[in-house]
Amino acid sequence: MTTTRKSSLSALLAILMLVAFPAHAQSVAGSAKALDGDSLEVEGRQVRLLGIDAPEFDQTCSRQGSQWPCGQVAKEQLSALIAGQRVECRGQGIDQHGRILAVCSVGYDELNRTMVEQGWAVAYRSYSDAYVPAELSAKSNKLGIWASDFTMPEDYRHAKLPPAPPGVARPSRQLPKQSYRSSGGCVIKGNRNRRGQWIYHLPGMPYYDQTKPEELFCTEAEAQAAGYRRAIVRP
Repeated sequence: MTTTRKSSLSALLAILMLVAFPAHAQSVAGSAKALDGDSLEVEGRQVRLLGIDAPEFDQTCSRQGSQWPCGQVAKEQLSALIAGQRVECRGQGIDQHGRILAVCSVGYDELNRTMVEQGWAVAYRSYSDAYVPAELSAKSNKLGIWASDFTMPEDYRHAKLPPAPPGVARPSRQLPKQSYRSSGGCVIKGNRNRRGQWIYHLPGMPYYDQTKPEELFCTEAEAQAAGYRRAIVRP
């Protein structure tokens, strides 16, 4: 076998290894620090906790009429979970910012799940439904941010986007894939209130049963495409 052919074969094998074991290639472990409530820096690599969404660092929540820095507190909670510990992150891919998307653990404790269980992050349904039960438990027990009124982190980020220049369409946000249907049809309720706000309500949300819909949708994407926004969660 010629040297050139050996080199080509080696390169091909290297590519096949990366394709076959992408998650392993993106995994990282070591000392870590929290960047916010759902992202870390581990051994110099930025890691986004997959499947969860914490309040943005500058985001506030409202409790009994007073604002409090829930984004900063979420970061502090994640910092406390990893303080002085070895963090292991199992990579599942790379996001648009070059961060590793991962499920991270300290010993036997999974950080992604713990942050949602304790109410410092919500399940990020755009990427995974794995943490929905943990979110529902935290919500029912009014843990963390669920003891407050707050805007979903994804909606908060979207609201902060600058307006698009005339004639230029704003890039579409990634929308949850979850569909809501009952035996009688689609069950997401679109309602236009007295203040002219177009709001949609999901099954299980407060005031869902009392809401009289102008329109019904099967997915959040459909509701948002029609001009509605998700109702602010009020526990």
